[in-house]
Amino acid sequence: MNPLTTVPTRRSLPGSAFLAAARGERPERLPAWFMRQAGRSLPEYRALRADTGMLRACLTPDLTCEITMQPVRRHGVDAAILFSDIVVPLHAAGIAVDIVPGTGPVVASPVRTGDDVAGLPTLHPGQVEPVTDAVALLLRELGETPLIGFAGAPFTLASYLVEGGPSRNHERTKALMHGAPDVWHALMAHLAEITATFLEAQIAAGVDAVQLFDSWAGALSERDYRRYVLPHSAAVLSRVAGAGVPRFHFGVGTAELLGAMTEAGADVIGVDWRTPLDVAARRAGGRVPVQGNLDPAVLFADVASVEEEVRRIAAEGARAPGHVFNLGHGVLPGTDPDMITRTVELVHSL
Repeated sequence: MNPLTTVPTRRSLPGSAFLAAARGERPERLPAWFMRQAGRSLPEYRALRADTGMLRACLTPDLTCEITMQPVRRHGVDAAILFSDIVVPLHAAGIAVDIVPGTGPVVASPVRTGDDVAGLPTLHPGQVEPVTDAVALLLRELGETPLIGFAGAPFTLASYLVEGGPSRNHERTKALMHGAPDVWHALMAHLAEITATFLEAQIAAGVDAVQLFDSWAGALSERDYRRYVLPHSAAVLSRVAGAGVPRFHFGVGTAELLGAMTEAGADVIGVDWRTPLDVAARRAGGRVPVQGNLDPAVLFADVASVEEEVRRIAAEGARAPGHVFNLGHGVLPGTDPDMITRTVELVHSL
């Protein structure tokens, strides 16, 4: 049975500016939330995580709930993003991956051959029950604030699996992609299945939107993206197309890919800080709302400089089919939380 057929009555959030903007409407106030708002910059998060590993925090429902709620309480953002990590479904499925502090995801046995792909486990919804339990807790805590579920896109997951960890040039990934395309597509199809299952589980638990992160897609040309990636991202997004929740799609350095990423099935396209939002909207076909795109480093500047950038971005977003204010990537460690709060207040004042 498709998990989406078992979704309970979804929350009705008629007053949500975030959901209205995702539908291409112009709510009374410009909605704002921030990628990686849950964690990193918040002292209360660092205190909570002092003796707890990342994966454990992601798979302990009460911890996940509390960390997700912290920026909602502190900043007054218009949406919560489920505290998790893109490798959570891989770990839950039984793939030996760990998140090493200061490094990132590290895979014990990289995947580089057809036999390696054939040996990968699948993911069953019950294996991510701690995540869906956290969603249930959050729905009771959030009131009228929407909850965004998320997952890593197949290409970014594949890059970690093939490289064995983070990579600057993705050389092994691209070598497999071009040198053994059958193996590559088998790997991507397998990861698309895992990702779709993970998103379906979150939607069945009651999240109000989902975001598919393709963090490393910007390493590709548009030609390679369309040939080796787009069909698999489209497979994920099509699996949740009938769920009744907006589908956000985001990548870093993807200025040349915005049209193709939208074609994959995005209802809202995320934009990093390199491309003006009105330009990005045109590249995406002029049909979907945009999300973004303040440079996270600008939050380290003075208040007047941040205000100037926020106003510029709001003006550019006003020329798009819809706009959700966000950063062009995640909140950086060391960001002053008070500056994030000030930014939200300024966005709402516009």
